[in-house]
Amino acid sequence: MQSSNQFLIEGRCDCKAVRYRLTAAPLVVHCCHCRWCQRESGASFALNAMIESDRLLSLGAEPETIDTPTQSGKGQKIARCTQCSVATWSRYAGSGPVICFVRVGTLDNPDRLPPDVHIFTSSKQPWVVLPANTPSFAEYYDRKVVWSKESLARFEQLRPLIEAYRKGAHSVF
Repeated sequence: MQSSNQFLIEGRCDCKAVRYRLTAAPLVVHCCHCRWCQRESGASFALNAMIESDRLLSLGAEPETIDTPTQSGKGQKIARCTQCSVATWSRYAGSGPVICFVRVGTLDNPDRLPPDVHIFTSSKQPWVVLPANTPSFAEYYDRKVVWSKESLARFEQLRPLIEAYRKGAHSVF
């Protein structure tokens, strides 16, 4: 993956009303094989690029935010186009408005962001073959083992914002 200061990629919904730009490389790209993601996406897995919310710029219509349940019970907010209903990104309760999970399939060139890690592979579809050169975990993982040093440093800068959100800013989520 390119360093964050050399990175620029755009994406959109199907009807092109919602457009966005990532101004930095994602912290990490998760390929999640949990049953919840399978159900929500209608596919065998969900592919999300995790990035700081302030590095995701809206270039078009503002998406509608839909509250949806999650397996944790804490919920997530999914940004969907008001016209074509395509989900472009989401925010989970754990980090609230601080971090976005961009749907890699909505990028103009999704080939640029292959998974950095496969998670919850204990429930992956049996016919999905995981690449040997990409880390995979039956459940979740320790980010210090998987993330780049740059991503870990960026995450540490976010930690105070995430902690502040967790201590009472849930009302803004």
